[in-house]
Amino acid sequence: MAKMTAMEAACQVMESEGVEFAFGVPGAAILPLYKALEKSRIKHLTMRHEEGATHAAEGISRATGKVGVAIGTSGPAGTNMVTGLYTAMADSIPLVTITGQVVRSQLHREGFQAVDIVSIVKPVTKKAYLVMEPAQVPYVFREAFRIAREGRPGPVHIDLPLDVQKAIIEYDPEADQPLQVFKPSPSLKAVEKAVEMILAAESPLILAGGGIITAEVSGLLVQLAEHLQVPVSPTLMGWGSIPADHPLYAGRVGIQTNNRAGNQVFLESDLVVALTARFAERHTGALDVYTKGRKFIQVDIDPTQIGKILQPDLGIVSDIGEALKALITAARAKTPARKAGAWVARVQEHQRTLTRRTDFDDVPIKAPRVFGEINEYFGKDTVFVTAIGLYQIESGQFQQVYKPRHYLCCGQAGPLGWEIPACIGVKKALPDKQVVGVVGDYSFQFLMEEVAVAAQYQVPYVLIMLNNTNLGLIRQAEKIGYDMRFAIDLGFGENAQGVDFVKAMQAMGGDGCAVTRPEELRSAFAWAVEKSASIKAPVLVEVRIEKDNLVAMGPSLDKIKESHPLPEVLVASTVR
Repeated sequence: MAKMTAMEAACQVMESEGVEFAFGVPGAAILPLYKALEKSRIKHLTMRHEEGATHAAEGISRATGKVGVAIGTSGPAGTNMVTGLYTAMADSIPLVTITGQVVRSQLHREGFQAVDIVSIVKPVTKKAYLVMEPAQVPYVFREAFRIAREGRPGPVHIDLPLDVQKAIIEYDPEADQPLQVFKPSPSLKAVEKAVEMILAAESPLILAGGGIITAEVSGLLVQLAEHLQVPVSPTLMGWGSIPADHPLYAGRVGIQTNNRAGNQVFLESDLVVALTARFAERHTGALDVYTKGRKFIQVDIDPTQIGKILQPDLGIVSDIGEALKALITAARAKTPARKAGAWVARVQEHQRTLTRRTDFDDVPIKAPRVFGEINEYFGKDTVFVTAIGLYQIESGQFQQVYKPRHYLCCGQAGPLGWEIPACIGVKKALPDKQVVGVVGDYSFQFLMEEVAVAAQYQVPYVLIMLNNTNLGLIRQAEKIGYDMRFAIDLGFGENAQGVDFVKAMQAMGGDGCAVTRPEELRSAFAWAVEKSASIKAPVLVEVRIEKDNLVAMGPSLDKIKESHPLPEVLVASTVR
């Protein structure tokens, strides 16, 4: 059997698991792994911060479904990774993070940069390992990749003492292979009952969650919907699982990243078939309104998700691919392909009529105009990456998405600055795609140093910044009754005052331009795309929008009732 260092074996495992890129920050306690990477086919990008490394690794995973890899040294490197681990855990993203550690004899002696990172990351990982025996290294790595992929995907952390990394072990890569991932099948009786409930419903709706995209089964979803003629509403994480121009696309439901048609369709539904949707509170709004008058079928691979938020009328534990195959088979056995009826026609009418304006000519620019221009200029193959804040809410309300893995968003955790390093991973994974990050002025400043990484490694992408000088959130809070003068006194809302974002981009190897008038938007987008390709680095389009942008909040519920009368109001379906 071949002899090699434990880290050379780890690299062999990662290569066979399909890892092409790794992101990290080298340090003394992880140098043996970096030494092994020199001989590996894995390409490493040195980031400016370990959090940025985890987000870049997430970008790889979200764009392709492969397990992303991030690396750091001991101590603060691991604690800096916690935000990325939490983000991956929250959104079910397969990720493996690796840290160095002090030698085993120093673990209990409070050595320099020695921290119990395994205990720290346990709440935000599926599994965390401290590897104490060198011979276990290749098999721990194998298990880590299996765990990251299996069931509800998520992150796994591996902590490696320095002497374990340096040890010589026996390992035969030719005799080893990735571990099999178990995919549970559904109860056929439950599947038959689900189909019967759908056929009996007058206005059924499929709620398509992020697991549809993770499992690469959007095609099966559309097959089922078309056979039964059931409209589909994707969640934020499931956006793109059905094209926005498909006849059965029903819009999105929620209190923030929603549209009017989606909310109205949901209110008129009598059965909701939730496929890998976890019923987040920003989706459901008030549960009493959300559940009133409709039944629920919930399908999820994670048994603990069934009934966590609401009690479904039917719960099915299954891999979503296996569940969809079984549902299609049962549906075809019970009925020939159905024709679109009155319910589908009504959904389509809502899509035509319950729209919102984007053609504002105001100066300062209104946010809806920005997204209207984005929809018109960028093609269906563009991959959008966005994080958290008003710009994410506005993006979720106004953008159109047509394909899986073409709208990538950190949905639950929402770390500021996420999109800047995430775009690096996405573009490395999809070099032939146009990648566009949508960012806010405040968020940009959190991880803007990662722009320099993209420039260093010639990773071109476009950033579109909605710059309201960070005052939009304050104005929102004031509108609903909060006195926010204290925030302004503390400097909140002045973070972008005096910051020249274009010069900041240029200083880090990128470029940029500022837009102040709506008619300049498309030419600025075209310039940014061309410039980014020519300099092989990120290019920023800073759009200076109105400071008092309240598009995400909309009018009061009373005004919504007046403009769109309903016996019950689901959520603040904004009208402007």
